[in-house]
Amino acid sequence: MITRQRLAAGVCALLAALAAGIAVPAPAVAGETDGEAAPKVELVLDVSGSMRTRDIDGGSRMAAAKQAFNEVLDATPKEVELGIRTLGATYRGNDRQEGCKDTQRLYPVGPLDRTEAKTAVATLTPTGWTPIGPALLKAADDLGGGSGTRRIVLISDGEDTCQPLDPCEVAREIAAKGIGLTIDTLGLVPDAKTRDQLSCIADATGGTYTSVRHKDELSDRVGQLVDRTADPVVTPVATEGAGTCAQAPVLKSGLYTDRVAFGQQRWYRVDVRPGQELRASASVAADRAVNPGYGLLLRAVTLHGREIVRGEAAGTGRTDAVSTGLRYPKPERDGDDENDGDDAQAATETVCLQVTHSFSAAPGVKTTPGLPLELTVDVVSGPDPAHDVAAFGLGRGWWLLGVLVVAGFLAGVLWGWLSRWRIAVWRTN
Repeated sequence: MITRQRLAAGVCALLAALAAGIAVPAPAVAGETDGEAAPKVELVLDVSGSMRTRDIDGGSRMAAAKQAFNEVLDATPKEVELGIRTLGATYRGNDRQEGCKDTQRLYPVGPLDRTEAKTAVATLTPTGWTPIGPALLKAADDLGGGSGTRRIVLISDGEDTCQPLDPCEVAREIAAKGIGLTIDTLGLVPDAKTRDQLSCIADATGGTYTSVRHKDELSDRVGQLVDRTADPVVTPVATEGAGTCAQAPVLKSGLYTDRVAFGQQRWYRVDVRPGQELRASASVAADRAVNPGYGLLLRAVTLHGREIVRGEAAGTGRTDAVSTGLRYPKPERDGDDENDGDDAQAATETVCLQVTHSFSAAPGVKTTPGLPLELTVDVVSGPDPAHDVAAFGLGRGWWLLGVLVVAGFLAGVLWGWLSRWRIAVWRTN
């Protein structure tokens, strides 16, 4: 039987549980978790009449853009505030002055309602002009101020038709404001003039330009750029590599930017102590038209020119960035090797990083300034050989391989003995 005391105690416990539930804080809205501004991105889509052209995997450019948007909206990180703006989506007339005002905010920058955003995109029909400059100005206003990452991703299949408001000048004006806004551009089956203009827009704000000819390329690239918006803001440090290792700047852990001319090698130096591991990566962006077929080589060598390790990457014609990386774990100093003259046994080793690329400019393309180079250097504590698999080789995997060999041998012997025993028993019977 339930006593009054037990009933009262149960009621008190229930009230306490309810109070605790009420006191649980509500989930943080994007950007409010740690008091930092939410990362923001606005997708700016060209909906001009030329987007009806059917030259992307058998479908129209507009269909490819809608598919890419739907896939990207499904995969957008929850912490990113996303908006969509259009250009050339509503005005069907021939009045240039009116056509160059045709840019609308299709979905406001903010926490993403995927269903609402997809519904808005589904209503779009290729219609009018291509006012890229006015759309960029409005998009910058849509993203507002603040300290968080802000990015515009412009997708267009043609040049701006609303000169003299030059979209390159608009991008430079946005960059000159020092508001930390990046514009990335994607050209759908672009001609030379479109490629030049979109490259110029991206270059003005430190963004990237990508030429797109297939639906999967468009979806992948837009998704990458939206995901990049959620990355922590890191301000790269400008540096200038040298023609030889002896003259190269000494770099510490960090993110660096440089310019590398066509056919030029750049050298940098990093000091690595015993027991540390050097991790480095390099990216070179083709911010202008280049010939198809190119590569990137990142080498770590000693002061005496001996190669330690290398990373390589290659591309086949997409106007984008190519990246590669390497790792070099410097072994702990061993007293038994004091007479070994190899650089690896020095107390602190100077590692020379060499960056070489094989981009070549397309005919008629300016070769100056050099291509944008981004170099990441990270010097960390190396793996403990007693508890880690070796960086190069099987490491502790040899023990597993040995156990498997011994187990297989014993299993074979046991099976052979059992087989002979069964045959002997059968013969005796």
